[in-house]
Amino acid sequence: MDFTSTRIEDVLFDAARQGDVVTIQELIAEGADINTQNGRGFTPLILASYEGHYEATKALLDAGADVNIQDMSGNTALMGLCFKGYADIAELLISRGADLNIQNYSGGTALMFATMFGRHELVRIVAEHGADQSLRDSRGLTALEMAEKIGNEEALKILQPES
Repeated sequence: MDFTSTRIEDVLFDAARQGDVVTIQELIAEGADINTQNGRGFTPLILASYEGHYEATKALLDAGADVNIQDMSGNTALMGLCFKGYADIAELLISRGADLNIQNYSGGTALMFATMFGRHELVRIVAEHGADQSLRDSRGLTALEMAEKIGNEEALKILQPES
């Protein structure tokens, strides 16, 4: 494929959004920077995972994409998944070294996003993989306190210490 007419990384962003594994692999072979960031700080990995494209996410990780790059708001690919709810991709990112305790610029974590958006399977996954439940966001809330405040009963069951 000839990518000379368009900046190679722009084509990579489109391929990641669409989950086009073949084009992603071709672009990587052509020397595309897999950790490039667009104007919002998104990387191809953040886009592919956010859109739910497991195979594209895996291809980028296999090529060495940095799983912990933060966008302009401080969010990581894992945080985006905890908003959207793709448990299989979350497991993949965690297995490839996703830092469960990175906080965005508002203090939010993957666990907090999963709690806030009612992604119970992701609350369980992130908690079981050792997310620090004592971290507080810019409002001073932990994930457990957030679950209490919004009445997320399922998250409360997962996050509350057993008595």
